[in-house]
Amino acid sequence: MEQVIRELKNGPFAHAPSGNFQANAAWLALAALAFNLTRAAGTLTGTFHAKATCATIRDQLINVPVRLARSARKLILHLPERWPWQDAFDNLFATVHAPPQ
Repeated sequence: MEQVIRELKNGPFAHAPSGNFQANAAWLALAALAFNLTRAAGTLTGTFHAKATCATIRDQLINVPVRLARSARKLILHLPERWPWQDAFDNLFATVHAPPQ
């Protein structure tokens, strides 16, 4: 729990103390939602990112410099060559975009 509080204070909740209670409540709810989604994405990728901090997951899996191309009405992501986290991203993408059962 202490790690969660530390990550929220160092990340999205760093600018929280505002004079408006509703603004703080909304910011906390959105920060918790973003934290939970990031941790879930890290868990789906594999063992390394399951233990990593949110900043590591953001740097390695979310903030990816891709080139988006369109061909035959399909969107194609061109990921960086020799990207060290290609397998983790492929695991996440395959899990999230799996066909329905």
